[in-house]
Amino acid sequence: MSSPAANKELDASAQILRLAVPQMSALDIPVTPENYTVWYEYFAQSNLDLNRAIDGFLANNVVFTKEVNTSLYKNFIQEKSPEVIENVQIETQILINSLISKITQLNQGTEAFSNTLADFGLQLQSSPDVNTLNQLVDGVIDEMQNLLVNNQTMEQSLNAMGQEVQNLKTEMENLSLAAMTDQLTSLHNRRAYEIAIQDHIHRAEEQHTRCSLLLIDIDRFKVFNDTYGHQVGDKVLAYVALALKQCVRGDDFVARYGGEEFVVLLPNTHFHDALQVAETLRGRISERRLAIGKDKKLSLGAITVSIGLASLQKGDDAETLFSRADKALYEAKSDGRNCVRG
Repeated sequence: MSSPAANKELDASAQILRLAVPQMSALDIPVTPENYTVWYEYFAQSNLDLNRAIDGFLANNVVFTKEVNTSLYKNFIQEKSPEVIENVQIETQILINSLISKITQLNQGTEAFSNTLADFGLQLQSSPDVNTLNQLVDGVIDEMQNLLVNNQTMEQSLNAMGQEVQNLKTEMENLSLAAMTDQLTSLHNRRAYEIAIQDHIHRAEEQHTRCSLLLIDIDRFKVFNDTYGHQVGDKVLAYVALALKQCVRGDDFVARYGGEEFVVLLPNTHFHDALQVAETLRGRISERRLAIGKDKKLSLGAITVSIGLASLQKGDDAETLFSRADKALYEAKSDGRNCVRG
């Protein structure tokens, strides 16, 4: 049976979850792990400085842009580094434990009723008089009514708990997706890649197939940022990400590894086939002249990438495979950029 303290903790946790995500949605704030942490802390009221800052923004109708959200996280959360997804998982476990407790109570109530009926049966075997029979019948009726009332209350409780579990499940799925997605490019992020590469290597070993890795770096990306600003740099990143998504097959895995680097995992692909894919990607990205600004008057010229290629070998792990691709990328950069090496 759940303790009062556990029930109180459950109610508080569920209330925070119910408030945080709808408020973020109302303010058009993406449900990323960092943003969610900010609003979880806000509704938990455990960070007074954060609450004062957000209340001030709300009072002055400040738009929660990417920059505002980032500043809130860096200024009020990053030092504390709370593991928000782990917190939600813990709260979900609390909720599930409470649900199990409710079901156990239901079973115990049914068992108690069965024991009462068995006891009445024993009394009937002793040839009771009319008064005793009346008392037994009244007792059976009372027990049935108690069971019906308890079950009705239990059913309502179970329905409410079931809805809470479903709400938490949906929010956990949203958080998990956000945690695996790069916000700028909508590609998978490095964390997702690190999970995927382990799976690709395992499948390749189990099925005796090949797997290849492309490590892609935008040439002279720092120049775009330094010359035109980070907003233009972001557009270049988005352009390359879109080109990669449009060129790969359904089973291929594309992720932004970090900064201006991307990775492409090619399952069931030998070195020479992966080389053709890499050349296709390189050519597709460089063939267009990118222009930005009003009326597209500011030309950035051709955007090019250098690509390092490595194919899985016997005894490889994620680190050794990536290391060879990184070495090949360095060679591509040294050989003049806008080329593929492996």
